[in-house]
Amino acid sequence: MTILLLPLLLAAAPDVSPDAPPEAPIAPIDRTNAEHYVWGGSNDGWHLVKRDAMSVIQERIAPGGAEVRHYHQRARQFFYVLSGELTLEAGGVTHVLKAGQGLEVPPGVPHRAQNRSGAPVDFLVNSTPKSHGDRVDAPAEK
Repeated sequence: MTILLLPLLLAAAPDVSPDAPPEAPIAPIDRTNAEHYVWGGSNDGWHLVKRDAMSVIQERIAPGGAEVRHYHQRARQFFYVLSGELTLEAGGVTHVLKAGQGLEVPPGVPHRAQNRSGAPVDFLVNSTPKSHGDRVDAPAEK
């Protein structure tokens, strides 16, 4: 029976090139050991997954903080609120997201995340593929 299963197991095995870079060790990651950056002077981001094909960032926007309205040419993003209240304008519609709510933003759709509340907002941004280097400023239409 083992001989019969071997072709099935080999067919299911991933096709990995011997020249492919080694994968990072499988280990838990959180804000304490993730790569951190500051944006907009007082807002934080932590790279939980930083790969070309996918990016997962935990962000915290301080009260009154906002990013520049923009869109991505290739990246599809999903914003998911962990705590607080995120105001997310996407495609001309303003959404107020609370903890446990999310919003998908397709490529090419102008959007802007902001915190209009009096407390920090923590959320996840999943981008497929990564959004860094794929950002185009999109000023609001007059």
